[in-house]
Amino acid sequence: MTRLPTAREHTARLVAALHAVEPDLPRIEDWGRRLAAHLLAGGRVLACGNGGSAADAQHFTAELVGRYRDDRRPLSALCLSAETSSLTAIGNDYGYEEVFARQVHAHGRHGDVLLAISTSGTSANVLAAAEAARADGLQTWSLTGPGPNALAERADEAICVAAAATATVQEVHGVLVHALCAALDRVVLQREATVVVDVRDALPAAGGGPR
Repeated sequence: MTRLPTAREHTARLVAALHAVEPDLPRIEDWGRRLAAHLLAGGRVLACGNGGSAADAQHFTAELVGRYRDDRRPLSALCLSAETSSLTAIGNDYGYEEVFARQVHAHGRHGDVLLAISTSGTSANVLAAAEAARADGLQTWSLTGPGPNALAERADEAICVAAAATATVQEVHGVLVHALCAALDRVVLQREATVVVDVRDALPAAGGGPR
């Protein structure tokens, strides 16, 4: 039996993994800017993963459809592991490997984004989703565990978390998801504020003009 880490060991591993992922933070900022522009133009983001990664995917889409921190317009985001009737029907009729790929074909449009999350980088259904996204002209961005791995190779862009423990990888993924939401919201909120100012500038001055 493998010895479980103490709380201090657990947090030490997390701190080390967070330091290791710092070079990838500019990519997260870039993803946020690009995704904001895409969603504001009427595009959509899809997200998928298994287990804890499914929770991260659903967390991410909830932050966009609802809000991350400040109030702003809802954004189009679908978690492919959250719609249980489709998930179980596809799994039953086509096999579990197809549960995400078929939804990508159904909901994805050319230019949309798929956020594919896998701690191992080898989950067959997530790999199939990335392949479906490429076939349909979507961009795939992936969050994985240590690279190189199959998902990172299939994705257009990837961030690989260099941590040995699955729990640590998932925890870093959670931080990256929040950082992505913050980067996206900075653009969206600034754009909304600019629109409000433009509208106010276009209004006639109080008391001016004929009645």
